[in-house]
Amino acid sequence: LMENRCDLVYLPEVADLYPTELERMTRVEVPDITRRFEGQFRPGHMTGVSTIVLKLFNLVQPDLAVFGKKDYQQWRLIEKMVADLNLPIDILAGETRRETDGLAMSSRNQYLSDEERGRALELQHQLRQAVDAIRNGDTDYAALTRRATDALTNRGYQIDYFEVCNRLTLEPPEPGDSLVIVTAARLGETRLIDNLEV
Repeated sequence: LMENRCDLVYLPEVADLYPTELERMTRVEVPDITRRFEGQFRPGHMTGVSTIVLKLFNLVQPDLAVFGKKDYQQWRLIEKMVADLNLPIDILAGETRRETDGLAMSSRNQYLSDEERGRALELQHQLRQAVDAIRNGDTDYAALTRRATDALTNRGYQIDYFEVCNRLTLEPPEPGDSLVIVTAARLGETRLIDNLEV
């Protein structure tokens, strides 16, 4: 932080953010955008995200906040929460940072074995193939999803989801919608998430 000329650091103690036990604490839910994907596979996680981020916003009072697109659903959740609760904060999206071979950067990547690290590129490959197919006019999203999940399963992945959806709502798309493809899958003990906007 000093090297990057940071002026201020907010470093709260646990008790500052969690004054009571979690089960007794007020929670913030953004139900529609969290019912699928991470909300389905990690029950309670998205409510924890919205609650702690709102607490952070109230404590810091920022003019803007930046959230990475790698956690696409989380970014959209925060956007919606800010809009629904009329918070005077601009939410900006940071593009997903990738390794030189295309793998989305994540602290989880360190848990991949050397062999798994090579296979991890298949997730990005399947996303790119699906995006290319859609750009070439393929609108059979169910078939695209099946092809991708079959290919990933054959490479040793356990798929949580691989879905084409509306970019804003993360619901199944209607004709003319702006699209994003979101995915989460386990490779060995490591859970990888990624997405590509179309």
